This record gives sequence, structure tokens and C-alpha cells, in this order.
Amino acid sequence: METNEGTVDRVIRVILGSVLIYTGVIQMDLSGALAYIVVLIGLILLITGIIGHCGLYTVIGINTLKKKTD
Repeated sequence: METNEGTVDRVIRVILGSVLIYTGVIQMDLSGALAYIVVLIGLILLITGIIGHCGLYTVIGINTLKKKTD
């Protein structure tokens, strides 16, 4: 699995994922299925931010990782 996310992209994903998980689980402001959806989206963002690979980016051909030039 090749990394296709840049540093800024990964940081944003980790922060946003953490906020969504916190909102869905800890705050309990949302109820029912909406809370589960928010937590699921947060987990997806957090995991993709940590591993640095987004499957959707691969499908649509986006790569935010800057390659080093020799």
C-alpha cells in the first residue's frame, strides 16, 4: 500500500477524525444512527490519516504527497 497523503492532509484528517469521534461518543449531542455515522466517519478519517493512504484518493487519482526530487 503506497502512501498518497501529504503531511498537511494527514494532520487535518487526524484532527478532524478525533473531533468527530469526540462529538459522537463523548458529547452524545447526537442521537441514534447519526451518532454512529459521525463516529464511523471520524474513525475512517483517523485511520487514513495515521496510515497515510486513502483508498478513495487511489480510485479518483489524487495524490497530495509531494515527491522528493533527486
